[in-house]
Amino acid sequence: MAQIIIKNLRKDFGNFTAVKESSFTIEDGEFFMLLGPSGCGKTTTLRMIAGLELPTSGEIYLDGEEISQRPPSQRDIAFVFQMFALYPHLNVRKNIQYPLVSQGMKRSEIKAKVAEVSRILGIEDILNRPVGGLSGGDRQRVALGRAIVRDPKAFMMDEPLGALDAEFRERMSEELRALHDRMNATTVYVTHDQLEAMQMGDKIVVMNNAVVEQFGTPQDIYDMPATMFVADFIGSPSMNFLEFNGAVAEGTSSVSLNGQEVSVPVQRQGVTGNLVFGIRPEHISFSDDGDYRGEILATEYLGTTQIVTINTANGDLKARINADLPATVGDKVGLSFNPKTVTLFDADTGQALLSDLNKEVLAHG
Repeated sequence: MAQIIIKNLRKDFGNFTAVKESSFTIEDGEFFMLLGPSGCGKTTTLRMIAGLELPTSGEIYLDGEEISQRPPSQRDIAFVFQMFALYPHLNVRKNIQYPLVSQGMKRSEIKAKVAEVSRILGIEDILNRPVGGLSGGDRQRVALGRAIVRDPKAFMMDEPLGALDAEFRERMSEELRALHDRMNATTVYVTHDQLEAMQMGDKIVVMNNAVVEQFGTPQDIYDMPATMFVADFIGSPSMNFLEFNGAVAEGTSSVSLNGQEVSVPVQRQGVTGNLVFGIRPEHISFSDDGDYRGEILATEYLGTTQIVTINTANGDLKARINADLPATVGDKVGLSFNPKTVTLFDADTGQALLSDLNKEVLAHG
């Protein structure tokens, strides 16, 4: 397996730019997620790494070699598609062994490789069955087997679970991650599902409108979003945004929301103008002593927790609290915020302000 380095990668289709100067590194053996909404450029990025699209500019390094202009056959990369892309006239065994037959491998070696891969994927009992009658989960296992059997340097996966129903999707995501850990493979995985990315990925690139918004670990991206887009896209419910106008001086540790001073991480840049106070629902608590107040608009029972929607002077917000805490529509409540979990944003640019909390993450990303 190998490290993959992307430097200033760009892809234009006529006057349309699909990917703008993207740069990041996928370490050897990582399960790496390309995450973002439809049309953001994540699949185009994946296809450029695999060689299915040639970049307009920029560099791609695989195992230390620059490969951006090489054809797919010279990249030693396996691709797994959402729609399986199996050969319907061949049975499972022949689908899996097809890449090895194409390479001219000896029959005895092919047999051993297919046996090994089918054992890893738990499909020994269906090797002689036609692929047409298989369930979606089994067909995806066959598609994975055909990729794995080649022992490539890296795997590219374009929403491989997107065609499965919810039950299969959850099970297969667990199997995919376990398979990756057993093989210690370098895997690049495209998804629009933020829960899938957070559960499976070692690192995540979040893309939007052809641009890399943030690159980092799932925890860093969740706790310290670099932009309002990332904060809104990651999390369910997403981060709350309370708008306010004011000045934040370097070194300050509080801001004024509707005349009340609210603690924030120590800020490392000064900004004046339209600002946004960001906090996630689980970091809000009800407090009789809370100076910042609001009125409960709605409650949503989720079993062990409940989501409470609250109207405040700076906008509505959602709080995730224990299900047994009283919360009645129309009640006036005091609110407390965990200052270590607050992120301030410039409302005009959408960028997070630099603070003691996020300075290392933003500098690295």
